[in-house]
Amino acid sequence: MTDIWPDLPFAAWSDTCETLHRWTQIVGKVRLVTTPLVNHWWNLPLYVTARGLTTSPMPHGDRTFEIAFDFLSHALAIETSEGGRESFDLTPMAVADFHAEVMDRLRRLDIDVHIWTMPSEIDTTLRFDEDRVHAAYDAEYAQRLWRALVQIDRVFKLFRARFIGKVSPVHFFWGSFDHAVTRFSGRTAPRFQRGAPNLADWVMQEAYSHEVSSCGFWPGNGGYGRAAFYSYAYPEPAGFADTRLRTGDAFYDRNLGEFVLPYDAVRQARDPDALLLGFLQETYAAAADRAGWDRKALERAD
Repeated sequence: MTDIWPDLPFAAWSDTCETLHRWTQIVGKVRLVTTPLVNHWWNLPLYVTARGLTTSPMPHGDRTFEIAFDFLSHALAIETSEGGRESFDLTPMAVADFHAEVMDRLRRLDIDVHIWTMPSEIDTTLRFDEDRVHAAYDAEYAQRLWRALVQIDRVFKLFRARFIGKVSPVHFFWGSFDHAVTRFSGRTAPRFQRGAPNLADWVMQEAYSHEVSSCGFWPGNGGYGRAAFYSYAYPEPAGFADTRLRTGDAFYDRNLGEFVLPYDAVRQARDPDALLLGFLQETYAAAADRAGWDRKALERAD
């Protein structure tokens, strides 16, 4: 626990990452079907806690319940507002078994929910309840991911606090398996045209209905091949990709259409917070200035 920004070499835990991605989708889809739609799908992400990730309370009739990953004790717990509790250990297990276990524990608590078992934003036809391919769980690396998210969540919240316009919570999207925060100009955006695997076009159009500057963190699955921070704008303003950044290790990846800062550059920096905040701020400023955002009205004056 002494390594505050832990090493996350993706090759060492990619199988665990693929399994965890699907496990979080199963839990996240329970939240999706039990909560009302909030703009840009803000009703469905997970949140970092002092022990792992949580759904936060979800309604079920006049009751509420919560599902939490505990990466210190390596367990999944389901708790209800009536005092009910079910839990099981997180160990190497097939996605199909994890799905069955979650649904069984929910039924024991008299919570009957049904989710779409096709993974979202993953290019596959293998449903959760059929998936015996993904079954890895390296407890050390699962905990390293959470410990990294604790630091990232903290810094992202500092960045979020500087903006007084419309801004998302800092949250973990289980669809794309990334931690993110998004700022809005207040203007509507052109109809979003890019799709995602196993996702209807209207889902992405809801997510990108308004002009954004968004930043986040991939643990290694985001197309870059290793843990990295990203920043992008939609719609991307002219000249954004050609911005010269002061953050020396950051660059614009034209295949992704995003600025990228390797996680290792932050982890190994003398002042990780300052390096990451600098990257977030200058990429946001590049997007906002080139798109003509009213920054004076949207940003805190201090």
